[in-house]
Amino acid sequence: MKTFFYLGTCDTCARIRKELDFGPEIELREIKSQAISEAEVDAMKALAGSYEALFSRRAMKFRSLGLNEQELSEADYRKWITEEYTFLKRPVLILDDQIFVGNTKKVVAAAKAALEG
Repeated sequence: MKTFFYLGTCDTCARIRKELDFGPEIELREIKSQAISEAEVDAMKALAGSYEALFSRRAMKFRSLGLNEQELSEADYRKWITEEYTFLKRPVLILDDQIFVGNTKKVVAAAKAALEG
């Protein structure tokens, strides 16, 4: 699988999308209009090591739903990511057996290096 998961209304995702050079073999998936399947989330987890690594605590709903006051399990992280696109840490780039999650400079640089070569 070679897929870039992003949110169309996210300026950071848009900036990173422009910065990375995607060839025609990379599928671009806007996660609000094309929901992420449970199988896709499970595949992401297999590459990332945990559902927690895929979960965004920056999502506005994190506090409004009181999740910041709860002890979340891996099952909880999976549930929230599959139910609400906003809980996926964005963007996510999958290149076969590699995954790049989030928007830190280090992650973006690693994704760029992997795409180049």
